[in-house]
Amino acid sequence: MKKAQSDILGFVPQKDIVYNKLLPYADRLDDESNDILSKIKGNLGRAVQLREIWPGVLFWTRKLSTYMRLYGRKFSKEDHVLFIKLLYELVTIPRLEISMMQGFARLLINLLKKRELLSREDLELPWRPLYELHDRILFSKTEHLGLNWFPNSVESVLKTLVKSCRPYFSESATQEMLDEWRPLLCPFDVTMQKAISNFELFLPTTLPPELHHKGFKLWFDELISLWVSVQNLPSWEVHLVNLFARLANDNIGYIDWDPYIPKIFTRILRSLNLPVGTSQMIVSRYVTNAYDISHVVLWVSALLGGPSKQAQAHLSGLFSSITSFFHPSNHGRWLVKLMKLLQRLPASVVRRLHRERYRKPTWLTPIPDSHKLTEEDITDFVESMMQPVLLAMFSKTGSLDAAQALQNLALMRPELVIPPVLEKTYPALETLTEPHQLTATLSCMIGVARSLVSGGQRFPEGPTHMLPLLMRALPGVDPNDFSKCMITFQFIATFVTLVPLVDCSSALHEKTDLTEVEREMCSASAEFEDFVLQFMDRCFALIDSSTLEQTREETETEKMTHLESLVELGLSSTFSTILTQCSLDIFKVALEKVFNFATTNIFETRVAGRMVADMCRAAAKCHPAESLKMFVPHCCNAINQIAVNEEVLNEEELDKELLWNLQLLSEVTRVDGDKILRYRSDLVQVLQLTLHLKCKQGYTLACNLLHHILRSSALIYPTEYCSVPGGFNQPISDYLPIKDWGRPGDLWNLDIQWHVPSVEETSFAFYLLDLILQPELQRLQRFALGEQDMSRDDVLQSLTIVQHCLLGAGSLMPPLKGEPIPELVHSMVILDETTLYTGMEYDESRENYRDAVCRVMRQLLRKYSLSYSIISDLLHFKGSHKQEFDSRWKSFNLVKKSMENRLHGRKQHIRALLIDRVMLQHELRKLTVEGCQYRSIHQELMRDLLRLSTSTYSQVRSKAQNVLFTALGTYNFCCRDLIPHVLEFLNPDNSSVTQQQFKGALYCLLGNHSGVCLANLHDWECIILTWPAIVRSGLSSAMSLEKPSIVRLFDDLADKIHRQYETIGIDFSVRKTPTALSQINPWSKAIAILSKNFLCISNTYFVCSAQIMRYVAISAVAGIMKQIKRPHKKIPVSPSDLCEVKELSAIVAGDRPDNQWLQYDSSSLPRTQQDWDRCVFVEKTHWGYYCWPRKLMMYAPLEEQPKQNLTREEMTEREQIMFDHFSDPVFINQFIEFLSLEDRKGKDKFSPRRFCLFKGLFRNFSDAFLPILRPHMERLVADSHESKQRCVAEIISGLIRGCKHWSYSRVESLWELLCPLLRTALSNITIETYADWGTCIATACESRDPRKLHWLFEMLMESPVNGEGGSFVDACRLYVLQGGLAQQEWRVPELLHRLLQYLEPKLTQVYKNVRERIGSVLTYIFMIDVNLPCTQPTTSPHISDFTERILLQLKPLIEGDEEIQNHVVEENEVEEQDERTQAIKLLKTVLKWQIASAGRSFSTALPEQLQLLPLLFKIAPVENDDNYDELKKDAKTCLSLMSQGLLYTEQIPMVLSVLQEIAGSSSWHARYTVLTYLQIMVFYNLFTFMSDQKAMNDVRTLVIRLLEDEQLEVREMAATTLSGFLQCNFLSMDTPMQAHFEALCKTCLPKKRKRELGAIGDTIPSADLVRRHAGVLGLSACILSSPYDVPTWMPQLLMDLSAHLNDTQPIEMTVKKTLSNFRRTHHDNWQQHKQQFTDDQLLVLTDLLVSPCYYA
Repeated sequence: MKKAQSDILGFVPQKDIVYNKLLPYADRLDDESNDILSKIKGNLGRAVQLREIWPGVLFWTRKLSTYMRLYGRKFSKEDHVLFIKLLYELVTIPRLEISMMQGFARLLINLLKKRELLSREDLELPWRPLYELHDRILFSKTEHLGLNWFPNSVESVLKTLVKSCRPYFSESATQEMLDEWRPLLCPFDVTMQKAISNFELFLPTTLPPELHHKGFKLWFDELISLWVSVQNLPSWEVHLVNLFARLANDNIGYIDWDPYIPKIFTRILRSLNLPVGTSQMIVSRYVTNAYDISHVVLWVSALLGGPSKQAQAHLSGLFSSITSFFHPSNHGRWLVKLMKLLQRLPASVVRRLHRERYRKPTWLTPIPDSHKLTEEDITDFVESMMQPVLLAMFSKTGSLDAAQALQNLALMRPELVIPPVLEKTYPALETLTEPHQLTATLSCMIGVARSLVSGGQRFPEGPTHMLPLLMRALPGVDPNDFSKCMITFQFIATFVTLVPLVDCSSALHEKTDLTEVEREMCSASAEFEDFVLQFMDRCFALIDSSTLEQTREETETEKMTHLESLVELGLSSTFSTILTQCSLDIFKVALEKVFNFATTNIFETRVAGRMVADMCRAAAKCHPAESLKMFVPHCCNAINQIAVNEEVLNEEELDKELLWNLQLLSEVTRVDGDKILRYRSDLVQVLQLTLHLKCKQGYTLACNLLHHILRSSALIYPTEYCSVPGGFNQPISDYLPIKDWGRPGDLWNLDIQWHVPSVEETSFAFYLLDLILQPELQRLQRFALGEQDMSRDDVLQSLTIVQHCLLGAGSLMPPLKGEPIPELVHSMVILDETTLYTGMEYDESRENYRDAVCRVMRQLLRKYSLSYSIISDLLHFKGSHKQEFDSRWKSFNLVKKSMENRLHGRKQHIRALLIDRVMLQHELRKLTVEGCQYRSIHQELMRDLLRLSTSTYSQVRSKAQNVLFTALGTYNFCCRDLIPHVLEFLNPDNSSVTQQQFKGALYCLLGNHSGVCLANLHDWECIILTWPAIVRSGLSSAMSLEKPSIVRLFDDLADKIHRQYETIGIDFSVRKTPTALSQINPWSKAIAILSKNFLCISNTYFVCSAQIMRYVAISAVAGIMKQIKRPHKKIPVSPSDLCEVKELSAIVAGDRPDNQWLQYDSSSLPRTQQDWDRCVFVEKTHWGYYCWPRKLMMYAPLEEQPKQNLTREEMTEREQIMFDHFSDPVFINQFIEFLSLEDRKGKDKFSPRRFCLFKGLFRNFSDAFLPILRPHMERLVADSHESKQRCVAEIISGLIRGCKHWSYSRVESLWELLCPLLRTALSNITIETYADWGTCIATACESRDPRKLHWLFEMLMESPVNGEGGSFVDACRLYVLQGGLAQQEWRVPELLHRLLQYLEPKLTQVYKNVRERIGSVLTYIFMIDVNLPCTQPTTSPHISDFTERILLQLKPLIEGDEEIQNHVVEENEVEEQDERTQAIKLLKTVLKWQIASAGRSFSTALPEQLQLLPLLFKIAPVENDDNYDELKKDAKTCLSLMSQGLLYTEQIPMVLSVLQEIAGSSSWHARYTVLTYLQIMVFYNLFTFMSDQKAMNDVRTLVIRLLEDEQLEVREMAATTLSGFLQCNFLSMDTPMQAHFEALCKTCLPKKRKRELGAIGDTIPSADLVRRHAGVLGLSACILSSPYDVPTWMPQLLMDLSAHLNDTQPIEMTVKKTLSNFRRTHHDNWQQHKQQFTDDQLLVLTDLLVSPCYYA
């Protein structure tokens, strides 16, 4: 087969679409595809050589993507590589228009999609052009100024493109990428995010093993140690995880992950953000930066297998610790994530198994045998997932996720998966009270259907469940419960598709070689007939209860409701599946039954009638000959008898019987065409009688009949969809159907029975057209010419008949003819249409009815509106509609998904599905009408449509517009032809335009959501016409603002142009590759004039009164400033020359000798002109932190830079316009006036746009405008209004950033002016303006060398907290200072030390706002002190030194035992306070610092935190109460945040020892809090703890010790903690533990002494009582630890516990609580749980759980 094909084609195709070979005209396709391919290659090559990107290259690349949709990758390997290289060149053209770039990128992605087709030897792509493209678009320097607009989809397209090209990057690429991005790795800077996401996206991970040393080995250790050492989940950690997941998946078996596995699983568990304990604070960044589940799943499935089995053990641990969260009674925002994990993981493991065992080997690295999944691995994996999946079946989010998980698990281990699902399904089918159980279990059964039915050696008894399930599902066909009905239909259809319904019971006597299961299946198959008949009875009952009379009154609508139409669909598809799969004997019985039902009743034709007719159609489709023999004569007779009577024909309301028979007849004729020919005379007779009935309902049904007869004769389609080729009608002795249960279709022997129209059928179709269509057209023609009168209804009837003829026989009529319209667009290559052969030879000798209909319709258009749907069919219809095709394609994909076998792959679908796919391929070819030539006839029709689209009736308009939009998308460049006609209606000079026409024209420009938008074409020539026209249309007489619809239309248009507009290229100059041609740009002159006018306009609009105009003008001028900026020269510098230190060979990050010169040093600041010139300023903060770039680009010295302070004569014209405006005092006055107005009170913020404007002014014109602005600035600073302050803040930040290249003298005088201004501003600061000043200083310091701004920093450091102006001003000053320093990150250690020194004595501040601000500032001071791999200790302040100094001051609190009370300031108290009060004030500030740093720093300073812990435990309150004072609340928050922290293995012993020490403290509050802290800490570091045996024992001892605490609350908390640990399988319920508790329970209590009356009982419980209570609590914890099932040890423990029901309090209370909780959680599934107990135990339990009767 392959050989023959490659002979015809002349090459071996890469991978073509196999379904094409099964089409009835398959033999013609090779020639056709060769022809199209050679055209594409020729024209594309020519267009590229001529450098004609638009329209040539664009047109032919579109053709190439269509070619791939039709034929797959049907070209040779050489062509494939050439196509890819060409498109790669096109995508990376530097200034290519975005929409084109996206188009090329999508095609390139498609070409690279199947990476197994091309190996690394065949293709190598460079990575840098892609990186430059990616960087230019996603980190665009101009987009924020509005100079570029990118569509939203561009990001995902680019990312997919990089993913597709990644496998083909060269082997040296990894090293080049590391050199490029390593210098960006500064964790305090935004560049870190950029670098890591670039690594994630670009680093190649599919290199072959012999190249690993050039691949991941270069970076793996460095990045994984970075990941391991980061604790607080920064936003870039997600990217690292994605990179590791991909690496693991591509290199299974080549990396040893074992040392990292506990860390990986701990972080995965943390990332699920599950709630633990009672008072847990959720840290928001944990939620926003959580890992992406799809990558987590990939990583986990790649870790499984291998010799150590460690990953599976941890995975089982993970699932057993989170299983209880899947129970349907639990619900929260975390649930979606858990369900996603559940659904994706099995799918990922199945994908891996497929890759290991079933996939054809490709060039990609195979998995070594040592790491392939063994049978044991698979079993362990499936077992670990079963419990959560079974719980998730009934989840509140629906059962879909669980069903998909089960489908994949059942492929691997049906014998473990299906039985428990069946156990849940059988009872659910019996229950009447819980319908949700039924829907959930049935949808899960549908998932596992295929694995169940096909049995196989793993689960041979599977098929025996099939009949019982089908029979029990029948009651689900229930008219009263819609969702149950639908799921039952789906369930029955799924099972029946897989199984031939043939009675094989006779084989029991004939065959002797059957296995036991096969015998069982044979005997069961005798019930199939019963099943089919019972199903039909159920359906008839459903139909009877949904007739129109029963379901609603006459007055309501007569259409079907949405629900009814869904039920109709379900019913008809299920019934047709059943009949397709029946043996002939069963079919005959069913046919008899449905015939009797249909003919003995008369149904109304709207609801019930449609359902019955559908059932009859299903029967007729399966075996047309037998069915037509019964139905056609019956219906024809009935119709003829009634219609013999002449009056009937003119009745408005027709006889029900006549209508019903017509409907029935019109549905049963939708069958194989050649079977209808026998009845053609009867059918023609009926048609002649009924097509001209007066009653609309009647003639519509007759038209349907006509349509169906024509369609059956004229189209190509498969005639049967049986699951086995050839059907089941062979004798049982030759063929045993039960062998075919669940068998997939065989793609190579599908043996499709096609219906291809025979000569006889086509001539019958034309006979009908001559007979019926011809007279109608003649009547309409005469009517149009005014020679004959027709009533409105008659015309409508005629048009309906014409339309149905078109719909039925459209595929027989050749397309419309006409001359192509020349010169729409100028191109040097051919742009012609491609015609595909779809199995029809047009008969040229006959009249083409399409042309005839077209002529008549155009004459009628002015009067009748039904004609536009006919026009739409005339233009596009070739036998099927696009919408129908799309919905079929969708449903095909859904069915495929629900029944596919991902494990074996290779298209093992069931036969019906494969046939459907081939049919869809045929339809796709029919619908492919891309790039049709625009001919004169189309032009005339389009103009007619435009006329209708602007007519007076709104319904007519909207329908005509839809047809118009579809047409616009079909014909090449027709928009250019049509636009002038649309714009006519908007022309203000055209006074005859009505409002309706005006509105219609606007709608035509707007377009619909899917089609073309005329207002926004990617074509300058059209935009030049449309945009000015839309703007001018405001002057038109038809434009009225009173009509809200017109106003809304204008808004929509503006919005659409605004939102969808992408920057359109004006000048496509292409790199000179083959020939040096470049398009001469026709538009450049226009653009130059435009820009000049635009500048003048913009500047005048600055002082316009409308706010929106000012807003746009400011952006525009800021953008223009950016564009006319004079480029500054840069020169490469070697960093090692600057500091005279040799660069280190190994990577060392942080403060090193070779980056010390960058840091701020007050002793060597540039304070003179000479120093300033000698100093090398490095503006970007990240350079030099991690390592130096190969070439550091620095600005050249001042004398080589462009001249500053030009005189007006030296400026360009554009600069002069700006200069004149901004030197004009009047203009500046108005401008500043407007800028300092408030827009929306309280909502205004510092505006980055205005900042850009000022920055641009001062950068481009140096200090020319300073003298004019200075008085304004001084005035504004003194005014404390927020809008005035904001305005001056915007100017100042623009000034500071704009003076980047000024000379020293200018900068110095600038600061002499600014420092006093800023001092005034900071002393006038108010609550409204402090945020603006903070933004102002932060913006000013961003990306600037701190040595350049030393004036500013020194000024800000002048005693920020001096108490002048009250606490508020202090807090604000600190805030502003923090904004500036935070931007400088690691380069100002000296300032940080000075600030810390200054703040330390002030830490005991009284005011809360200052304390909070100091806490935040401290976070930034210590942020640089990180604990990351290969990082030097920083020269910035260290946390440890600071903590030591603080602990000294807190000593009085740590040593004292009395309770620590909050310190409140009294009014007139003396300043001198004792140490203790000072310490409390200090502690409050320290707490603020701890809380602030929890969310911001990268690593937690754990040893230092632990020294504070005992103190926090002392203060934190136990109850949840909001009335606590600040100190206690903060302590509690702090503990909650600390307990969630991520711990390293070596830190665990430190924490535990501190906790053990606190657990011995005298305060019971502290002991209680230890337990809550422990719960959260252990769960959030679960696997780190579990990998350390000693730590587990310590935790266990600690909890058991606290169970015997003297304080009741602590004991109860310890029991809760223990129960939680048992539930997440951290501790296990082993024999010694059980023995320990039982022993404690048996502690004897001292006898109650008879107390003397009135004596006070001793309140302290005796030690014995405590121990006994501890034992009971221990047992109770075990029982409560499994709330949803009954383990084997539980019954005995319950018995032990019940013995203590009558003990002294508090024991009795504990027992009662435990029993009531047990009852509450096990009540739902008590029937199943009961089986775990013996009868005696049940008796005792029943006594305990039933509350005693009060009246006994």
